[in-house]
Amino acid sequence: MTEDVKPVRYAYGMTSALLLGGAAISLATGWPAGAQVAQNDAQQMQTVAPRAGAPASFAELTQQLQPAVVNISTRQRVRVANANPFAGTPFADLFGGQQGGGSSTREAQSLGSGFIISSDGFVVTNNHVITADGQGEVESITVTMPDGTEYPARLVGRDAASDLAVLKVSAGKALPFVRFGDSRSARVGDWIIAIGNPFGLGGTVTAGIISAVTRATGTGSAYDRYLQTDAAINRGNSGGPMFDMKGQVIGINNAIYSPTGGSVGIGFAIPAETAAPIVEKLKAGQSIERGYLGIRIQALSEDMADSIGVPHNRGEFIQAVEPAGAAAKAGIQAGDVVLRVAGKDVTPDQTLSYIVANTAPGTRIPVELIRKGQRLTVYAVVAKRPTEEELAQQSFDPQQPQRGDDDAYNNPQKQGQGVVEQALGFSAIPLNATIARQLGAADGTQGVVITVVDGSSDAGQKGLQRGDIVLSANYTEVTTLAQLENIVKTAKTQNRPAVLLRVQRRGQPAQYVPIRLR
Repeated sequence: MTEDVKPVRYAYGMTSALLLGGAAISLATGWPAGAQVAQNDAQQMQTVAPRAGAPASFAELTQQLQPAVVNISTRQRVRVANANPFAGTPFADLFGGQQGGGSSTREAQSLGSGFIISSDGFVVTNNHVITADGQGEVESITVTMPDGTEYPARLVGRDAASDLAVLKVSAGKALPFVRFGDSRSARVGDWIIAIGNPFGLGGTVTAGIISAVTRATGTGSAYDRYLQTDAAINRGNSGGPMFDMKGQVIGINNAIYSPTGGSVGIGFAIPAETAAPIVEKLKAGQSIERGYLGIRIQALSEDMADSIGVPHNRGEFIQAVEPAGAAAKAGIQAGDVVLRVAGKDVTPDQTLSYIVANTAPGTRIPVELIRKGQRLTVYAVVAKRPTEEELAQQSFDPQQPQRGDDDAYNNPQKQGQGVVEQALGFSAIPLNATIARQLGAADGTQGVVITVVDGSSDAGQKGLQRGDIVLSANYTEVTTLAQLENIVKTAKTQNRPAVLLRVQRRGQPAQYVPIRLR
């Protein structure tokens, strides 16, 4: 699992997510490289970089960089729900008439790291270090220097999508600072050091190498493109800098992959090429505009690629399209496989989210896709990404089914031995109006409904269950078992190892699921 490096929140990877946006500015603008560390003696900066190969020591480099790395602590008021032990009884009013006990606020604290980027006190950190997970309000932010000096900090700007924030302290004197380098020149195997405050332990330095330079963690977000390192990164390192051997900030430590909660040698940092332009906009008080198409996407797994008949490790699958959104206006449909956008190949290292998010709203871009085996190009005008609150309220289904009664499924029949059962691992019956109402399906829904699933089959392993409605197979609508059987037979004749089903589950939008043939 992927864990945010902070005391109070974890972030887990998902295989399907909305196509959220990224900065409308170009992230390959050639941000100035060779930036120096801030020291009063400029001559000392010439001695920072060690000779090529394994350095004998990181001490001299650390001595010059550490003064610009700070501890960040916050005090927050978080609203929490109160439990009412008398809810539902005549005594509920003893708790102010709130049946559920109402809510109250409590004080919370967070600790993290940051680094100073200018002598007048601008500080960069992660957004999640200075926000109460969206659940409360930050009352105060304190920046603590390595020598223990504390300064109150003002929030200049923050950006949840990129997880970046800029603070400002007024020290009354010039402060030591560091600058962003060029993360695009980073190579796998390069030495790096990380400085931060893991678990509140100030001024901790760890070293390692770059393990990957364009690592996607599977969240599907616009900025799911990290530098990966084996340097020890733990909770409290969030927002701290990752330095190259020239003393340049090439990454901002952000998350770890950990089954234990501690460092296992897989840490992630936001690349400088992503962070630096956003930080400059936040410093200037400018908004960060992001491109947005309004689609829900899924990585193209091997099973899905096999079911569609497209190459592995290229393209992403469209699970749903937002009604009246930019993608819908361009003619993009659920079930399409997007191979190329704006002249750039869609790959695991260059995702659809990343490409679109970093395209300016209003730009007209070509989208090359495969639909039902046919290759075509459509043109989309990139929209502006909605706010986080607006996105949370969005539904990609124009009509949400209502929950119904499951009585018709209390006595499932034993799985049969027909083509569907043998090849796909489940039994199904035609959907009629009565069953559709019981399953909460929208009026007019057509398909076959699953009655029994073999748990050892691929369908069972991928979560298909009794009551799921199969709407189509290999992009062909199915209303009878005979139709589904014919599609399975055709797939076998074509040596397809899998069939792509579109499945509707109660209360959820329809999903495409590849099922391997047995």
